[in-house]
Amino acid sequence: MELGDYGMDLGIKGKTALVCASSKGLGLGCARALAGAGVNLVMNARGADALEASAAAIRADFGVEVTAVAADITSEDGRARVLSAAKDVDILVTNAGGPPPGMWSDWEREDFIKALDSNMLTPIALMKALLPGMMERGWGRVVNITSQSVKAPIPQLGLSNAARTGLTGYVAGTSRQVAYAGVTINNLLPGIHSTDRADSLDGGVAKAQGITLEQARENRFATIPARRYGTSEEFGAACAFLCSVHAGYIVGQNILLDGGGVNATL
Repeated sequence: MELGDYGMDLGIKGKTALVCASSKGLGLGCARALAGAGVNLVMNARGADALEASAAAIRADFGVEVTAVAADITSEDGRARVLSAAKDVDILVTNAGGPPPGMWSDWEREDFIKALDSNMLTPIALMKALLPGMMERGWGRVVNITSQSVKAPIPQLGLSNAARTGLTGYVAGTSRQVAYAGVTINNLLPGIHSTDRADSLDGGVAKAQGITLEQARENRFATIPARRYGTSEEFGAACAFLCSVHAGYIVGQNILLDGGGVNATL
């Protein structure tokens, strides 16, 4: 089911979005949902083959314009090439894979710098480059894909906890400085979804515990109130709604999509 099947006009047909890390997983779910609402796309990922395949599928399925830019968005050169193709976009969806797991005693300054570059400073650089144009035009949407770990830290993901929480603090202040111009910035906080990363995590657990992949998955399901993983399609639908004309009064929020996994009242 694509977003258009829900019957709600999101009011963004003909606008253009930059969606980072969108060749697969949650980024692709966001790209497809936006395309389903009639949004033209600039798609970015590091792997050219997977990116071109996903872009071609979106063109065929939705008939929107898609520009694919294979580049490392966390590098200055890669970011410059992406921004050259996306300088007048109305919508920005930032996304990047998380740093590796480990123990607090494992990490040195260089590890933190790399994590900050990927999960905090790159989204900030993209916002700094694209927010002025959105503000001049009087309309814009930014959605940052962060993590449920911003609300409930995951001990072995200390690098990600730190970097993504830093981005969250930046968004909290910045979103309130640009909202008057019709520009909103919000964060989506995924729990575990049915993506390649989930398969990798479950495969690691299965190997470490000597159980099947299916049993590892069932064990993790049991820790989630919804008793399943999220899908990239429903994640994309949430992203597209935040990018819609209906979400203009949602500012600086951190919205969990985790099946109820974070046990908190607020």
